[in-house]
Amino acid sequence: MDTILCDELLQEIFHRLPSSSFPAVSLVSRRWLRLYRTSRTSLSLCIPPRNSTVGPPCVFSLLSLYPFLSSLSISSTDSTTAFSDYLLRSVSSSCSTLRRLSFLVGPVSLSALVSLSASFTQLTSLTISLSTPLFLRWVGFLPALKELSIIICSRDVVEFDSKEEDGLWVNEGSDSELPLESLCLSGLGSDVYGIGWLWRSCKKLRKLRLCNCESIGDGGSFSSFDTCIQGLQEVELRTCRSIVDGVLLKLAQNCLSLDSLLVYDGGSEEGFLRFINQCRCNLRKLDLRLPLDLHNSHLLAIAQNCRGLSCIRLQSCCLVTGDGLKSLVIAMGNGLEELALINCDVVERVPGMLTTLGQNLKGLRKLDLSYNEMLLDKEFISMLVSCNYLIDLRLRGCRRLTGAALVSTIKNCKYLESLDIMNCSGIKADAVEAFVLNSRRLRRLLVEESKLSVLHEHGHQINLSRLMFD
Repeated sequence: MDTILCDELLQEIFHRLPSSSFPAVSLVSRRWLRLYRTSRTSLSLCIPPRNSTVGPPCVFSLLSLYPFLSSLSISSTDSTTAFSDYLLRSVSSSCSTLRRLSFLVGPVSLSALVSLSASFTQLTSLTISLSTPLFLRWVGFLPALKELSIIICSRDVVEFDSKEEDGLWVNEGSDSELPLESLCLSGLGSDVYGIGWLWRSCKKLRKLRLCNCESIGDGGSFSSFDTCIQGLQEVELRTCRSIVDGVLLKLAQNCLSLDSLLVYDGGSEEGFLRFINQCRCNLRKLDLRLPLDLHNSHLLAIAQNCRGLSCIRLQSCCLVTGDGLKSLVIAMGNGLEELALINCDVVERVPGMLTTLGQNLKGLRKLDLSYNEMLLDKEFISMLVSCNYLIDLRLRGCRRLTGAALVSTIKNCKYLESLDIMNCSGIKADAVEAFVLNSRRLRRLLVEESKLSVLHEHGHQINLSRLMFD
């Protein structure tokens, strides 16, 4: 068998195999191991702590066995800047064809970043850890870079050439126009400087994500922020309480193209209401997790000013009432294609609310009611009767639902392709069996594997490879 198939055919076969097959393939022969490695285009490595015997030389030797990598992810803990620099240089010298790199090892120095920008001219996506102060002009030497994610680590000793600092690397002088379309910044503190050049240079930005940020830079950086947001289509603000109001105000004043907005755990009642009333964009998707800051007044404002919404996702919004939700849904009508009410106690608190929602959302395609632990079959089924065009249904953590919910799903949701019933203890294996056997369009199922074993025990000839399950 080892000599029958040519190298090219084996590589094509290996290219289609899942990563879980690697241990078995590597044991067949040395030839198969070599060909499997040369067929790999992506690789993920987790480097042990620096006191182990695994270091940059070992990583360099390993990467040299995979000559055609286009995507590489490396992570580690307990790493110094010196270790990170050495490791990044090893990657730079052995993987010059990379297009996607995630390097979450530790903060790296300016000189290592220069080496990175000189080596990876084809890089389109980069995730990297940096320490303050930030020097970002090296980004301009990555001509193909479309996606950039920067995680700000704890302050570390960063050594660099003073001539470079005084010349090319200071954030002064002429601005560039970076090709970046997606930018994610995590951990920006209130004392971070050097971000203004990045804001001024991201004139093609389409997606912005800020996570755990206390600021968007110093005073000059804040004024430069207007430049990058004018063409934004998607914005995510996760745990950025101190800056959410300011960012939303900027978006309302300067951004006409915003299509999707996500706000988790941040902002104020007045700030979000002001944004909804003043924004001039045509929002299509709104995703909110504001446990103590979202009220009926916000839902009424959304209903009045955001009639173009096709997706509304609400999580842990405990101050919203049934009347507020009903008013919002009635205003949206059949234009709403996706609705998520995750861990929203109003679902359980107001009898008949889901019935009203279903009657007004007959065109709904995606429904997520996850983690409403007290949701009962009767309430759920009363909504499902009207939602006949669902293709995606998520009920994870709804512990009170039983097999009756799945029977109703089979009857009413003929087009269903994806179902999540993980951690639904009231739904037993026999109900899952009946559902799988009677859902011909199903392509994705998230459920405990133990609940699927009954299919094999009963000898049903069903192709479970078309399903994804946990």
